[in-house]
Amino acid sequence: MPENAASAAERLHAVLTTLRTTLRTTLDTQISTAPSVREEHSHGEAMNASCLPAAVVFAESTEDVSAVLRACHAQRVPVVAFGAGTSVEGHVVPPEHAISLDLSRMTGILAVNAEDLDCRVQAGLTRQSLNAQIRDTGLFFPVDPGGEATLGGMCATRASGTAAVRYGTMKENVLGLTVVLATGEIIQTGGRVRKSSTGYDLTSLFVGSEGTLGIITEVQLKLHGRPEILSAAVCQFENLHDAVQTAMEIIQCGIPINRVELMDPVQMQASIQFSKLEGYRPLTTLFFEFAGAPAAVQEQVNATEALVEANNGLGFAWAESAEDRSRLWKARHDAFWAAKALDPQARVISTDCIVPISRLGTLIDGVYEDIKASGLRAPLLGHVGDGNFHTLIITEDTPEGHAQAWELDKKIVARALALEGSCSGEHGVGMGKLDFLETEHGAGALSVMRALKNTMDPHHILNPGKLLPTGPVYQG
Repeated sequence: MPENAASAAERLHAVLTTLRTTLRTTLDTQISTAPSVREEHSHGEAMNASCLPAAVVFAESTEDVSAVLRACHAQRVPVVAFGAGTSVEGHVVPPEHAISLDLSRMTGILAVNAEDLDCRVQAGLTRQSLNAQIRDTGLFFPVDPGGEATLGGMCATRASGTAAVRYGTMKENVLGLTVVLATGEIIQTGGRVRKSSTGYDLTSLFVGSEGTLGIITEVQLKLHGRPEILSAAVCQFENLHDAVQTAMEIIQCGIPINRVELMDPVQMQASIQFSKLEGYRPLTTLFFEFAGAPAAVQEQVNATEALVEANNGLGFAWAESAEDRSRLWKARHDAFWAAKALDPQARVISTDCIVPISRLGTLIDGVYEDIKASGLRAPLLGHVGDGNFHTLIITEDTPEGHAQAWELDKKIVARALALEGSCSGEHGVGMGKLDFLETEHGAGALSVMRALKNTMDPHHILNPGKLLPTGPVYQG
């Protein structure tokens, strides 16, 4: 039979037959075609897109991932890596006749090097579980995207979050990786050292590649010392520009704040109702967190309070106890669900973009104009310390509603790109941001990206249709 002459069903059957003999455990424990399991792996969060995979394979080791990719490469069967399913731009939605490769059973901590402030973990481990298990070392991993994301998934999407203003994103906190290529070959990138001047930076190539160049199975992470004390405060503003100006000046003055997050009045109203934030008004609100030695924290607080006062802030409300701090940050992380609760029958589409911090106020002004013109409700919140914010677009769960939300999303992103920003500061591309890639990067850069894809995944089996828009070479 000529190459590729077999039907998709025949090729999938050949892969599953091969895996029955190559995986270490029985077929029933690691491979499922049950409708309920397939449905769980058909979508992520937020984006209105889904497709049932033909089968779900649960990997338990790097060797399992290698076996799956080797078989799929031979039979031209597409594979989509799946962690916790928390991505919001359609990253984990499989194409037809694909295998969803679930890494959530790979949860081991392989090494903790406390003296060197690093560790090695399997890709299916969540950051919450990692931090719980290493608490006694006095160390922690700081990148906090909010959800129960796996560390492999956070690498694949180059995740960020509320603490990025101080600790950086996944890009700055990953030292090395174990990656399985499309052919099933296993490679190591990077290592344990904090810098190296040898070879291409393959670690950075895979961080943010969204499973299109290889599947990450192990991660070497930087760890950080737990701060001696944490202090959190909330400040409300009558004017949104005053809040944005405060955040901008905090960064420009070099105050090493742990987090500075913004909620606009619409989001604050939703969060007051959903998270029972008693004592707050539906005004533009900044959430602050300070960390370090007592004297250093007091210095940060004093400097921040002076900026708040100069920008007409209404005073600090302190969260003194660990429980109060946890409640505040849980309210921030639950913002999506708070917006959803405003209209439980509606669809909430979460989008993000980022601009240089000095242009954040200009962008937000324009976004408010676009929201008003659209007639939609769209709470705004974000990591204003690095110029990144999210718009939660609330719309009817109908094709017409989705089209209306998409039109608003396009206008928001166009404004960000016109201000020398990016279409995504942390969500990634997936399927949801494909239309903006050429505008942001240019045709020449995309041609280089497509060449890399063609070299590393010649049969285009790895997460096809994501990250790269179709073009003269790469068709997805």
